[in-house]
Amino acid sequence: MSLVLHQLRYDQKAFWRNPAAVFFTVMFPVVLLLIFATVFGDQTVDVAGGIETTAYYVPAIITLAVISATMQSLAMSLVIAREDGRLKRGRGTPLPAWVFIAGRIGNSVVVALLMLILIAALGRVLYGVAIPWGEAPAILVTLIVGAASFSCLGIALTAAIPSQDAAAPIVNALLLPLYFLSGVFIPDDELPQGVIDFANHFPIRDFFQAFFNAYLPGGQSGLDWGNLAVVAIWGVVGLLLAVRFFRWTPRGG
Repeated sequence: MSLVLHQLRYDQKAFWRNPAAVFFTVMFPVVLLLIFATVFGDQTVDVAGGIETTAYYVPAIITLAVISATMQSLAMSLVIAREDGRLKRGRGTPLPAWVFIAGRIGNSVVVALLMLILIAALGRVLYGVAIPWGEAPAILVTLIVGAASFSCLGIALTAAIPSQDAAAPIVNALLLPLYFLSGVFIPDDELPQGVIDFANHFPIRDFFQAFFNAYLPGGQSGLDWGNLAVVAIWGVVGLLLAVRFFRWTPRGG
């Protein structure tokens, strides 16, 4: 455990000292929240009996921020480290492989928790979106299950990314369309049923629904066990794929 904590502290320092990583993981969701809330803030959406768009986009952007801090960040950073030879050199040290992976996942979960606090606070201060303190346990459980599952999927995805240059295009090409189709960017009432049915085949939709139900005051609050179970199953599949196909050496070496 002491090794895990040491590795976690190192990964935290490395993350916050990387301006590009901080911008795209922390500031990009904030910018999206400001854009959506400013453009559509005076409207309502026919979701959960009708709510303001600001109340819709706060949990939606938190969902995006969690996935960005876990799956997206891990997939790209691990591929870059692999192709640079840093993972290969790390395997030659006494540090156990599982400690290295645990540190990276722990860092992603910490950043996801910070994004939850930041987006929720901005939503409350700037747009008056209430923070559902009574649902804090359900929100935290949902976030932790989602963060762990998408971390495993991010590590598994590295096996399909051949180079540093391909990391960002592949990850973004996979995630951005699913954000639109899953209701993160476009409210459910404006999406055709066929689009939602398609999105239901992927974990982003299930995680968004689970987090939305936990966060929205007065809605279907509490733990959404059905959608959480689907997210957890995806996480287990990602873990098994990561164990089987994760590479420590560059593709050419």
